Amino acid sequence: MCFLEFQLTMQSRRFKFRWVAIPVLCLLTAFIWASDRITLQGERTVYTVKCVDGKWDNNSCSGEISAGPRFRYRALKNRGEILFWVLGVSEPSSKLSGCEIEDGRNWRCPIGPEASKSITLGMSNGEPLKNPTWPTRDFYSVPKTSWVLLDLGFKHSPSVK
Repeated sequence: MCFLEFQLTMQSRRFKFRWVAIPVLCLLTAFIWASDRITLQGERTVYTVKCVDGKWDNNSCSGEISAGPRFRYRALKNRGEILFWVLGVSEPSSKLSGCEIEDGRNWRCPIGPEASKSITLGMSNGEPLKNPTWPTRDFYSVPKTSWVLLDLGFKHSPSVK
């Protein structure tokens, strides 16, 4: 009888643990995905926004903010190159050469022929660097979660960088 009670108690504990562990694991996974902290090795996506029917004044849009293009950068450390492309667009990828690459979140490239197609020539801690002297596209970036909400049609004012 004692062994049977022990078995039932252990089954009950495992059942309760599953009902706690599985949702916690799902929430943790969703948080990691939303923070964009874990990506394919050497890759980083920059989520941009557009100012529709208005103008940018520093980081404020006088119109309505909408989801813009997503730029993906892939660091090829052994070649000193950064491949980049715009997600969802059929145009081919471009390449920045002669780059100093620490990893996919920390790199810097010299001005080259493809610089005007990019939004940045460097990343620091996964954040795209801006430099007014670079011949790159102007951009305003937001966190992944804000971009997804804007893309789904939710109207809110995300913190723009």
